[in-house]
Amino acid sequence: MLRWPSWEQRDIFILSKGHAAMALYSTLAVRGILDRETIAGYYQDNGTLPAHLDRCPEKGIEVSAGSLGHGFNMGLGTAFGFKKQGSPRRVYALIGDGESQEGSIWEGALFAPALGLDNFCAIMDHNNLQGYGRPTELCSFEPVAEKWTAFGWHAVTVDGHDPDALREALQEDSHGKPKMIVAKTTKGKGVSFMEDQLIWHYYLVTDEHRRLALEELA
Repeated sequence: MLRWPSWEQRDIFILSKGHAAMALYSTLAVRGILDRETIAGYYQDNGTLPAHLDRCPEKGIEVSAGSLGHGFNMGLGTAFGFKKQGSPRRVYALIGDGESQEGSIWEGALFAPALGLDNFCAIMDHNNLQGYGRPTELCSFEPVAEKWTAFGWHAVTVDGHDPDALREALQEDSHGKPKMIVAKTTKGKGVSFMEDQLIWHYYLVTDEHRRLALEELA
């Protein structure tokens, strides 16, 4: 079991779209930061891990998240604090495309370049599905990258299912600006009956659904 890096020099990752908590929990488990017993208590009465994130730095969960738009700006505040301290630490925040409809996101979009927060990188999960439909139809924010560029960010668009493309974008020089990586993704990628289907934003996964999905992903 690895110990979570509690040293002050560590970079910070914030999952602003807190409803994707299980993805973070799974990643932390693969890294040995969460154990199987903790994962087994996910979303259970008197369990160990809630459906939305509760702050627990010793488990790798840096902020409480769930109210959309908040984690992004907590990350900006953290990045600003690092700048004021002269620290080389960086902050990374993952947001959803539906989340980017929040006004607080665009307040932060103005705030970051004005303060030269080149130590902050946001990644947008751009899957074009949210709770009640498609963001581009409900409250369109296209063209995404061009909007962030206009706000003074270094914006990069990549295939969000390509680890090498994501790694390259994360390492790319932002030329003194905060960075926005627009990661084009498909909800339910790799599972034919789930791909790009709104119903799976809410639908219960039965044992049979799980079996079929794992067969397709194998």
